[in-house]
Amino acid sequence: MNSVSHGGSVNGASANGAAAPRSLNWRVVDIVVASVLGVACGIVFLAWNTVGYAWFQAMDALTPGLGGIATGIWLLGGVVGGLIIRKPGAALYVELLAAIVSAVLGSQWGISTLYSGIAQGIGVEIVLAIFLYRRFSLGIAMLGGMAAGWGAFVLELFTSGNLGKTLQFNIIYLVTLSISGAILAGAVGYIVVNALAKTGALDRFAVGREQRSA
Repeated sequence: MNSVSHGGSVNGASANGAAAPRSLNWRVVDIVVASVLGVACGIVFLAWNTVGYAWFQAMDALTPGLGGIATGIWLLGGVVGGLIIRKPGAALYVELLAAIVSAVLGSQWGISTLYSGIAQGIGVEIVLAIFLYRRFSLGIAMLGGMAAGWGAFVLELFTSGNLGKTLQFNIIYLVTLSISGAILAGAVGYIVVNALAKTGALDRFAVGREQRSA
């Protein structure tokens, strides 16, 4: 995580009226909001541990690997954090904090939930880093959601024994993870962030200013 910046100009403008260079340093408000997002997403994850896992098992019973279609909500934190904070480490921080909250409040997967949070958050971070934390469109959000799913896929090859399962299972699981990540994490996350921005709750962030000027 970058160092915390307490100062800074208003709306990206310097005192002489020229546009100030965009800073990737974290502000106090970034930490506070990212923490609130992490806790909120953790509570959502906890609820999805029951609903989503039931859906996962039902789909996997139809065709092994198809359960991946239910995983997207667990990937939501990194996408939302990245879209709002727009700074290195935000996606990982929110996804990991959400995983910690879920684990502490009673996730059936215990400590392994934290490993998932790290892998999924890193997936989103890689996508945002490729675009230098400057592009936050629907397409980028969906790609970030997919990458979170890919992070989960790689982790579960080892932690869930998927490496020993059939090639067919892993192909189906990877495809359904990607679809679910793109839609339930990427598209839904993008919609949620923009809906919040329209209420004025995110006026301290670029996404809020963009909504005001739209």
